[in-house]
Amino acid sequence: MTLTVLMNAGPWLSVPPPGYGGIENVVATLVPELRRLGVRVVLASVESSTLPVDEKIAVFPDGQFHALQRPYNQVCGVSQAHLSGVVRALHARDDIDLVHDHVEAVGLATLAAMGPDAPPALHTLHWDLAKHPELYGNLDGGDRVRVNGVSASQLARAPEALRAHAVGHVHLSTPLAVDADRHASVAKGDHVVILGRINPGKGQDLGARLAHEAGFPLVLAGPVGPYHRPEDLAAAGDEARQNPDVRFFHDHVAPYVDGDRVRWVGTVAGRDRDDLVASARALLFPLRWEEPGGTAVVESLALGTPVVATARGCLPELVEHGRTGLLTGVEEELGDLVLAAGGLEPDECRREAARRFTPARMAQRYLELYERVRQGAAQPLQPA
Repeated sequence: MTLTVLMNAGPWLSVPPPGYGGIENVVATLVPELRRLGVRVVLASVESSTLPVDEKIAVFPDGQFHALQRPYNQVCGVSQAHLSGVVRALHARDDIDLVHDHVEAVGLATLAAMGPDAPPALHTLHWDLAKHPELYGNLDGGDRVRVNGVSASQLARAPEALRAHAVGHVHLSTPLAVDADRHASVAKGDHVVILGRINPGKGQDLGARLAHEAGFPLVLAGPVGPYHRPEDLAAAGDEARQNPDVRFFHDHVAPYVDGDRVRWVGTVAGRDRDDLVASARALLFPLRWEEPGGTAVVESLALGTPVVATARGCLPELVEHGRTGLLTGVEEELGDLVLAAGGLEPDECRREAARRFTPARMAQRYLELYERVRQGAAQPLQPA
């Protein structure tokens, strides 16, 4: 029997995204492999999504990421409008075997509130679980709604009520890992990259300061709030400072950005991103939070670039210290580790990525969880 899954990617960015987009990239990586395995996928996203699927559900014509960090009273209806469209579709049809949800907080709450007649649901936790203690600490999805983490460390920090609904964790993957162990080496430069949205948890301010102190060239690649290019942020003027990530950038990162030792290049995607990372001495993660998933980590390994990071969150699960990267619990040691990263072997990084982080491996693991969730909807399921 063909399995039909409603994949709820949310209203914030198209799938695949036009550059930055962690969750949307995960969905874009997972769906083709599920369909290759015979799963029929109904994608709930925005109309501009171009990912090949069997059907698409959309409320908004395009991604609403520009509104994501506006005041709550201006943006609170976006996710609810999207979820209302999902609920209408679930009420109107009887062919959905399972909902795989990726929408923070409101996706889980809505699915749990739908009652016993709704399809079984798996909600993937992509974020810091300390953000919504009342929701996660009091979750009651019955036997129909389950959750999974994107790392073991993420679930280990979850409230008891959330862990009781967990069916396991699935590490993130990247298409770059496919046959990564067969790829030729890329000539390495001296530069180091921090890849990702610029915000306090990612620690770009710390990385920029250490670049000046330790003497390595650093490239910051990622958006600042909704602004993907330096010229877009410059044109936005003072009004942009209402966004907390923009304030963080101006107050704590920009003083180090001199265009020489430290450069901010905005969002880099596709081949340009791959070339930037593959030729880097290291990818740096000066984390100030418990990173739950680490897409950029597995991408870096697949491209043959070792990871230098604060040993927080999922990093010790993804990176083998001394082989595929260098980890420390002391922030001030990161600069020295960056300089030492050139002694690590890029081929080891690629071999590890090809072994552990392919889309096929992620899809097979999710098929296993789908079956556990569907079984649990019929009878009580012991947590993983």
